[in-house]
Amino acid sequence: MLDLASLTRIGFLTLPNHSMIACANALEALRMANYVAEAEIYSWRILTLDGAPAAASNGLTLSPTLALNEAGPLDLLLVCGGIDVRHAATPPIEDALRRLSRRGVALGALCTGSFVLADAGLLDFYRCAVHWENLSAIREEFPDISFVEEAFVIDRDRLTCTGGVAPLEMMLALVEARGGRALADKVSEQFIVDRARPPHAKVEARPRPALPDPTLARAVKMMQAAIEQPPGIAAIARRLDVSPRHLERLFRRHLGVTPAAYHLALRLERARELLRLSPLPVTDVGLACGFQSAAHFSTAYARHFGRPPSRERAASSRDAAKA
Repeated sequence: MLDLASLTRIGFLTLPNHSMIACANALEALRMANYVAEAEIYSWRILTLDGAPAAASNGLTLSPTLALNEAGPLDLLLVCGGIDVRHAATPPIEDALRRLSRRGVALGALCTGSFVLADAGLLDFYRCAVHWENLSAIREEFPDISFVEEAFVIDRDRLTCTGGVAPLEMMLALVEARGGRALADKVSEQFIVDRARPPHAKVEARPRPALPDPTLARAVKMMQAAIEQPPGIAAIARRLDVSPRHLERLFRRHLGVTPAAYHLALRLERARELLRLSPLPVTDVGLACGFQSAAHFSTAYARHFGRPPSRERAASSRDAAKA
């Protein structure tokens, strides 16, 4: 069982186009813990494979940056992901992570960095958190990993989290394990962060506006959970114990569309995520989003987004090559 209190020497492996806010939130939690405790509890290193600073998605770099093999002893290495993480998951990076794992170094990931650990085979049969935008695609690609909708997950010697402020929350868990709740609360106070959310609180896979009607909210949640095998609107209405006509009125009144149109849009948005972020063939993307016919999928997609799935995939490939 991993002793979280023992994780005091931490490396941040910054990948090209990493999320600066995710990395900074995690790092600043350590700095503030030292400041509040008036002791050098934590040390950290900013790392890349070759020691050259990696530009974040905002174009900025962190320094000083060291080569991974010059980091010295580490208790935990956090892979800092961001935009276009698939192309950052290079064989040399993954080989280095496997070597660290064999040496007993705990591994973690911020934002989309979980993809790199997954691609290296280092998250098989672990629970894992990842940024919501990548959740659908990564679930399809790595069926042996239990992806969960939580802000962060600590499962044995793997620590993963979503983006934004979630890295701060995850590091506060480490601070609490090392210095107690009082120290973690003092760090939170310094950052004016409310720690009311429990450590493993479920977070929505995709943020969305609050829906004013509870029946409507339940219907939308059912639709989001049934992308691959979409039930008919009549079946959803039966499960909610309302009439299809009442359900249609709710959708039209609050969302301006029919239930069928809303559910179709959800499936097509999921398809676009898979086309952009996963290597699945176009036909498999259609099947994963509940389209039994490739022709139907292509027609519906083109009508909704203005271009067919094949052009979406080609455009995503070109954008990735420019990054």
